[in-house]
Amino acid sequence: MDGKQKSVIVLFSGGIDSTACLNYYLKEKFDVVAVFINYGQKAKKNELKSARKIAKFYKINLKEINLKSKKIFSAGEIIGRNAFFIMTTIMYNPKFKGIISLGIHSGTTYYDCSENFVKLINQLLQGYLNGNILLDAPFLKWNKFMIYNYCKDNNVPLNMTYSCENGTDPPCGLCLSCQDRKELKC
Repeated sequence: MDGKQKSVIVLFSGGIDSTACLNYYLKEKFDVVAVFINYGQKAKKNELKSARKIAKFYKINLKEINLKSKKIFSAGEIIGRNAFFIMTTIMYNPKFKGIISLGIHSGTTYYDCSENFVKLINQLLQGYLNGNILLDAPFLKWNKFMIYNYCKDNNVPLNMTYSCENGTDPPCGLCLSCQDRKELKC
């Protein structure tokens, strides 16, 4: 991919991290498209509602990919999820050239939030797409508190985000995502 490429697909859940990614790339003057993937997560209704509000706020295109499955995914780590999101995105956007971005960050034990994951996915993308798409994770070395501070400093609409792995309205207050929000006081 040449250095002039300025297109990015942000894998977008409507949560704090992916909303920070949208803001980051918009500030960098990228052409930003948000992609929401409904893969059977419990929180899909509230995540999508949040994603739509935030996309409207930023005046960007939100693509929705709805996949059918009888499996209902629970809270916590879903092994293979981020790799699945990336592969699904390239399948649904075969002509896209640019960056696919994830709001992953440090401070988690999940493999698909690691530097090694990003490196290996980029090797896979190189094999499939000859460098036309790269995975970027601008907050990979940041912790959750650093992302929260970025959001506050850059007027990211945290009040529009939704983060509850159980998908309840109001949020359950018990899952890891809700615990993060309590710790951040947002």
